[in-house]
Amino acid sequence: MPRGLPKDVKKCLEKSRDSALLAVETYNKPAINFKSGAYIVLMTISWTALFHAYFLKNKIKPYHKENNRFIKRDGDFYYWELGTCVKKYFENQVSNPIRKNLEFFIPLRNMIEHKSIPEIDSDIFAECQSLLLNFDKIMEKEFGLTYCIRESLSFALQLYPSSKSLNNAVVENPSSKSIVDFIKSYRSSITTDVLNTGEYSFKAFLIQVANHESKNTLPIQFVAYDKLDDAQKNNVNRVATLVKNKFVQVAVSNKDKIKPNDVVKKVQAGLGNIKITKNGKEKDKFNTDTHTRCWKKYNARPISRAVNPERTINKYCVYDSLNNNYGYTEDWVDFLIEEMAKEEEYNSLYN
Repeated sequence: MPRGLPKDVKKCLEKSRDSALLAVETYNKPAINFKSGAYIVLMTISWTALFHAYFLKNKIKPYHKENNRFIKRDGDFYYWELGTCVKKYFENQVSNPIRKNLEFFIPLRNMIEHKSIPEIDSDIFAECQSLLLNFDKIMEKEFGLTYCIRESLSFALQLYPSSKSLNNAVVENPSSKSIVDFIKSYRSSITTDVLNTGEYSFKAFLIQVANHESKNTLPIQFVAYDKLDDAQKNNVNRVATLVKNKFVQVAVSNKDKIKPNDVVKKVQAGLGNIKITKNGKEKDKFNTDTHTRCWKKYNARPISRAVNPERTINKYCVYDSLNNNYGYTEDWVDFLIEEMAKEEEYNSLYN
């Protein structure tokens, strides 16, 4: 850490940079499920320390007061938390996109502190990316390039992103409903101008190319959308539309749904094609009768001729009103194979 700053400021900057780098390292580890949660907690610490460094450098004591006296807890000053720091730093800048991005994560951090909700990771990626880019932007503004972390980071190797939505998150994990409701509510409260800035939510699309014009060309470069001129923006929008249309030209109804008989075959095969003997006759362990008992037990779909046949568990089953029947998902097949492999669970169907 270069010289020239007070000791307490340097300590805050060290803490801030280390926490940000640890946040990125944690987020990019493939084996970690608590990806966004850990990242948000660590970036909250990082941003808080960055603001403390800024206030201390500018002779502003970032401590809470009571009766005009600084409060102490456990022998140390009671420092401002991130929410207070944001209000002080962005005073009179209520609609600042960086502020809005930070204010998105403050309550979200509190909500996910005691929960693991990996189902929302892909949906909040854009805000997470901006949280990091904004961090380096403010670091450069207040302390110069020397303290930035961008040279320590590289573009993470990735597979194709998840196609899960917030609605999928609620289906897969009902306890995430309060978090999903907050995310939707917060986004709807923000103006379109703020939403469209890269400082609130960083969005990008990658186009694979066969080759570059020069061997020395960087393989990946970030170009800020709001820094492009109108002609460049139009070209980007045109390419994005072409890419989108390429993948959504044809809509096929229920393309990925499985018929009941095929579910039975897949599950039976997944169980190793085990045979059982009942009433002196040998038959498949998992058969049509077993499947019927399963969707009834696990409430995957309503009973026949139900008043509301569409009330299914979407993760497992979807109602086709045109043909008046049900289609099942691969998740349902996987779920049944796992559950029916447990003898107690299988036997409970017939008790």
